Amino acid sequence: MKIFFNAIALLLIMDPLGNIPPFLSVLKHVQPERRRKVLVREILFAYVVLLVFLFLGKYILRLLSLQEETISIAGGIVLFLIALRMVFPSDRAASDMLAEEPFLVPLAIPFIAGPSTLASLLLLQSSPNSTLQLWAALTLAWAVTAIILLSSTMLYRLLKERGLIAIERLMGMLLVMLAVQMFINGLAKFVKP
Repeated sequence: MKIFFNAIALLLIMDPLGNIPPFLSVLKHVQPERRRKVLVREILFAYVVLLVFLFLGKYILRLLSLQEETISIAGGIVLFLIALRMVFPSDRAASDMLAEEPFLVPLAIPFIAGPSTLASLLLLQSSPNSTLQLWAALTLAWAVTAIILLSSTMLYRLLKERGLIAIERLMGMLLVMLAVQMFINGLAKFVKP
């Protein structure tokens, strides 16, 4: 159950449906026959970056001597701010960001393996999760993200811009609730004698 909860949280933060328009925008400069290969390559790059951060995250926490309560409270605040951006988005279009084939940036990093996802991995490392559970949750969230992004053209045609915006805002509301719960849990541990 914990794996599923963590996977849902990571999936909401990765926001694959919200990333469909920027992905398609960046890939419009790539030749149509290369788009699928580029997309697969970028999704795999993102997974490698996430795995590196997953396995090194606990060492970063030890190095900084951060307590679980601190990370939970700070994480709740950060996730809340991220969720607010999902519910009330600014213009995220990356329309003319690249005139050539993207490599690592911006598709793998920051669209999939962005700062919020990496920070969430740090938070999950500090809670009582085993690395194997976190790896399973991360892999599940990444796989769903990969499937959605590989189907991005079809989903864009099916849901249109308004449908994608509505789903992204719903995901943002769910993330707001997760963020508030994380903040409350951290505060309760801090205040508890």
